[in-house]
Amino acid sequence: MSDGLPTPPQAPARQQAPAHQPSISDLLDGLLVVRIPLRVPFRGIDTREVALLRGPLGWGEFGPFLDYPPAEAARWLAAAIEAAYAGWPAPVRDRVPVNATVPAVSATQVPGVLARFEGCTTAKVKVAEPRQSLADDLDRVAAVREHLGPAGLIRVDANGAWSVNEATEAIGRLAAYGLDYAEQPCREVSELVAVRIALARAGVDVRVAADESIRRAEDPLRVAREGAADLVVVKVAPLGGVARALEIVAGCGLPAVVSSALDTSVGIAAGVALAAALPALDGACGLGTVRLLDGDVTRESMVPARGWLSQRPIEVDEELAQRWAVPPHRRAWWRERLGAAYREAFRT
Repeated sequence: MSDGLPTPPQAPARQQAPAHQPSISDLLDGLLVVRIPLRVPFRGIDTREVALLRGPLGWGEFGPFLDYPPAEAARWLAAAIEAAYAGWPAPVRDRVPVNATVPAVSATQVPGVLARFEGCTTAKVKVAEPRQSLADDLDRVAAVREHLGPAGLIRVDANGAWSVNEATEAIGRLAAYGLDYAEQPCREVSELVAVRIALARAGVDVRVAADESIRRAEDPLRVAREGAADLVVVKVAPLGGVARALEIVAGCGLPAVVSSALDTSVGIAAGVALAAALPALDGACGLGTVRLLDGDVTRESMVPARGWLSQRPIEVDEELAQRWAVPPHRRAWWRERLGAAYREAFRT
């Protein structure tokens, strides 16, 4: 019998093997591993190393960051297998808006970064970088506002680096430049709840978005149950694929924005597939990050045109793949890593 109250979101079930699960030898045959430099350092790295695998439906990208353990990497592998072997749900829109992404650069570098995102009227700005101050963040956001003008939207992303007090102060001061939302200001879900309450009490009208509390969580629906966020930022690979991400968004019942994880065009294509399939999309998506790479694996990169991206297949170029290929010892490392992720994902 119903008590009239809404049913709280429940933790999603474990990733299941696809109907046509490829063997580990299928995945290792023809595996490509590339290392592409970044134009500017991002998240403390200056190169991006990923593995690419090919299946009957095209290419999938397996690119968990190098410090991620097998249990976490398993979801990234499931997303790559989905892309190459299973395919994605049908889209409900034929193109998606894209935001610019501004790393934790100096204010003087902001115009040069934004120039790579022609047509984008929304910018996500990295803040709370180690060895930088709130003054650096304020200068950077001020420069973005000056470049975008009063009509542009600005989001800030702290990657969970602030305490509740630091987040409340920082967001309150950054709000002077007009913020769409603050992404993952603190690490813990309980801290996100506290920040939302503190901002409301201070009269600061800035939404709080959850990213790591969704994509790196055992229970990605907890943020919704506990009122920790106004919206969720979802990424295909960390959540186990497009279909899985759609399930999680539906379970959360919150507005959603799609973002990427420093992917090549192969990974960005999966992000566009998710954004195109979401029943509702809360503004521009963080899918323009190929612009942050100083190279790609295709001649027709998945980069926004006038601020938009459309879903289309990506073909890896053999010459580019060879240009960015890693040394043999790194390829061996990735083969072992893929095997460990495979065993974790499918309990073989």
